[in-house]
Amino acid sequence: MNSNILVFEPVSRTVSLAMSLKKVLLDVKTKYQHVQIVEIEEFGRTLILDGLIQCTEADEYLYHESLVHPVMITHPKPKKVLIVGGGDGAALREVLKHDVVEEVVLVDIDGELVDIARKYLEVIHKGSFNDPRSRVVIMDGFKYIEESNDRYDVVILDLTDPHGPEIAKALYSKEFYSKLTSRLYGDGIIVTQSGNSFFFPNTYGRTVSNVRQVFSIVREYSVWVPSFGYACNFIIASNSYDPARLSRYEVDERLRVRNVSTSYYNGEVHEMFMRMPVLYNRFSVDVDR
Repeated sequence: MNSNILVFEPVSRTVSLAMSLKKVLLDVKTKYQHVQIVEIEEFGRTLILDGLIQCTEADEYLYHESLVHPVMITHPKPKKVLIVGGGDGAALREVLKHDVVEEVVLVDIDGELVDIARKYLEVIHKGSFNDPRSRVVIMDGFKYIEESNDRYDVVILDLTDPHGPEIAKALYSKEFYSKLTSRLYGDGIIVTQSGNSFFFPNTYGRTVSNVRQVFSIVREYSVWVPSFGYACNFIIASNSYDPARLSRYEVDERLRVRNVSTSYYNGEVHEMFMRMPVLYNRFSVDVDR
């Protein structure tokens, strides 16, 4: 029987998605954000940060496979990978599927969130934190990029939305992307989730502009995430590799050789990603802030 209590997911500044709540497992405030772990009808276990759904048991694979695998497959041999954000461990899980990976560093500002994820989100992270190739650093992502001397083949920015909480705003700036190049090998490649272009065209447009001022190859794509109530946009950027140049056959072969198993992403999906238009809403109430 459905619950009478509803969870409202803000889709935009004027639109919300209503879902039936089954159970609240945790409701706390860390030093940085409000964290809730709940059970939602039709979506299962769910992580909510500052009132915005970050991932659900039912559909997180759509987001995380789309975030991780296009950039990982585009790089011919991604041995060292950096994830900024991603405290739930799901992006880490997907990266570790690639058997060419030797080291993954996950940097998240909120150590309390990572501890919560370890305890409550095993169904999502699948024990990825315990993989010997993974290392967790509790630190501000911007500061890590400034102070670290390490370099990476792939950098994955698994952040809260650019139109969401203040905690991640600086990680969508031109300054941050410029500093990020010093953490990449010469043929390195990055991907960032970038919110939604349809409901937040100005915010999204600024993010794309910032990326284009730093990288010569920039590709945009999106995937529908039911629990978000919209299609989530992603941006891949590099000065060496173009994901649009890979055929479906090359993608499928790299997945096969690396022993990567997916539920959604494959060569056909990759080609679709590279061809899809970016959607904007001319009636959007997104405003510059």
